[in-house]
Amino acid sequence: MIFQAEFLCSNTDWKKCPEADLPEFAFIGRSNVGKSSLINAMANNKKLAKTSSTPGKTRLINHFLINKKWYLVDLPGYGYAKVSKKSRNSWGEMSSAYLQKRNNLMCTFVLVDVRLEPQIKDLEFINWCGAKQLPIAIVFTKADKVKAGERQSNIAKFEKALLETWEELPPQFVSSSVKKSGLDEIISYINEIIS
Repeated sequence: MIFQAEFLCSNTDWKKCPEADLPEFAFIGRSNVGKSSLINAMANNKKLAKTSSTPGKTRLINHFLINKKWYLVDLPGYGYAKVSKKSRNSWGEMSSAYLQKRNNLMCTFVLVDVRLEPQIKDLEFINWCGAKQLPIAIVFTKADKVKAGERQSNIAKFEKALLETWEELPPQFVSSSVKKSGLDEIISYINEIIS
């Protein structure tokens, strides 16, 4: 359970991030995947991460201190956002440098919209993480917005697409920020890693 969450800082460069003295867990996904809503639901604080109807609101590496034990890191989304290609590329470089060089990063949670069939951007990013041997977990978001059958079908298609390049699938969670489902499982997984 998260009983204390505080915003610490925002940076454009991983070298300026807080001292690497606590375990860190990053959250990333395509723009409009519901990342800020998920972070806010996990922390039980609607104003912690900035939510917006305009995709691409997160443009910096945002650190939150959780329970004074670990850092939750909100990374800029990849994919669609109404900004210049140059801005998008700079976010991509910033995130990839952070993901590869931050030595206290325990796991990156890759958020995937469960309403959609497998998206190339998601698969490309997950395969990039696999190639770099970065520990990840997949969080299927917006589970409340789709019927159970379609949800299972989309997850099965996603797993099938991943198994073309992965021998073993990363841990997976199915979540809804609205119904707060799957959040306890994500937090328990984090607690298992840090304990």
